[in-house]
Amino acid sequence: MRSWSQVRNAVAPFVSLGMRIIATGATVGLLCLGCSDSRKTSANLPPDRTVIASSLYPVAVEPGRVGTYPALSKTGGGYFYDDVLEYRVWVHPKGGGDDFYRAFASFEPALRYSKSTAGAEQPLVLVRQLKWVNEPTTGQFEPRSDERITEWQVAWLPDHKRSEDSIAKFLREKGAHN
Repeated sequence: MRSWSQVRNAVAPFVSLGMRIIATGATVGLLCLGCSDSRKTSANLPPDRTVIASSLYPVAVEPGRVGTYPALSKTGGGYFYDDVLEYRVWVHPKGGGDDFYRAFASFEPALRYSKSTAGAEQPLVLVRQLKWVNEPTTGQFEPRSDERITEWQVAWLPDHKRSEDSIAKFLREKGAHN
């Protein structure tokens, strides 16, 4: 079996300089097209860091960081949250293309964007959990104290902000012996 360099050296005398230039140009062109950003323009909208003081839900704990958190996170669970990091509206472009999301510091602008954008879902909220409750199987509760970042439904926020005794109280109510 011949190596690539042996094949190239055997063929080189028969390929004209013009053909080499055309092949090189085509290769560079294909590489540039393959590296271009194929996302739709709307996916490149900047995050909305507007803080609504009278928001229905908590605003982002650090508005300046909205839009900088990883797109992939855990989903749901934990029963309690410590901080709201951002609100997200996921968009599934009509006719295909990559899904994307736009990040917001407050719920109300996220909801407006969701209602006015084709292919948009309802807003979700990205929360940080420092202490939370794991439920590996139904009815089995384990208190945890490692940082976890997860997307929640916005409706889960009321009454689930963690306080000093909320996990112990939750476990007592559930009859857990942890």
